[in-house]
Amino acid sequence: MKTNSSKSLLKIVLLIMVFTFLYSCNQGGSYSEDVKMDAVDVDDSFASLEAEENAIASFKPDATITKTPANLKIIKSASARYKVKDVKIATNQIRAIALQYDAYISDLRYENNLYQKQNRFTIKVPQQHFDIIMDSIGNVVEFVEYENITTTDVTEEYIDLQGRLETKLEVKKRYEEILRKNARTVKDILDTEEKLRILQEEIESAQGRLKYLTNKVAYSTIQIDLYETVEYTEEPTSYKKTFGDKSKDALSFGWKMIESIVLFFIHIWPLLLLGIIVVIVLRRWLKK
Repeated sequence: MKTNSSKSLLKIVLLIMVFTFLYSCNQGGSYSEDVKMDAVDVDDSFASLEAEENAIASFKPDATITKTPANLKIIKSASARYKVKDVKIATNQIRAIALQYDAYISDLRYENNLYQKQNRFTIKVPQQHFDIIMDSIGNVVEFVEYENITTTDVTEEYIDLQGRLETKLEVKKRYEEILRKNARTVKDILDTEEKLRILQEEIESAQGRLKYLTNKVAYSTIQIDLYETVEYTEEPTSYKKTFGDKSKDALSFGWKMIESIVLFFIHIWPLLLLGIIVVIVLRRWLKK
């Protein structure tokens, strides 16, 4: 009995194992069918990608980017308003920064009212130090209210003035040569001198304009407003003098009175001298 039962149990176990193996094979087959991939033609896309890569490799930034000429004539200027803890200390610090970079303060105006202390001044800065001075000032202040920086390109005007000036100088030389060699009559001499005078005025005007542009390009302008907020205090309607103030006023009044008396006798010294002489004469006459 025991042998038959053991065989039956072994058959059942073998059947279960076979069933499990077949089930797992079926599951594996279905998985392979589900993940089938269609064939993808990659020739065209790969060719286009390769063409793009070749185009990128052949791109040279230096060939398309235009370098900024070094001889540009640019006028820089800035205006800024800053809040600081102490106006006087900040002004001294900015003055020290300006001196360090060969800049100078051209004008200064200090204001003080019930609400704030304000200092407005202009700095003339060598153009090559413009940016570093602006950055240095930004490190000194407490709060930046605004900063406006403007640039004006005057290269075209500068080159045009130079060309016109050279032309006028050449024409002037010709007129001077004509005046020396070819002018024979008085009329020719006067006409040539008049043209030389007009040319000289135009040359001086062009030279002055060139000098002005050169100075403006060489030195940039920075307009700075520094302000410091203060606690509002109401202005008193009346002032009451202390004992010390009254004592000072009394001493001042007494001294002024002494000055007035001395000045009075100095003014009437002729009368005093005459009175003394009259008294001396009368006393001698009475004695006789």
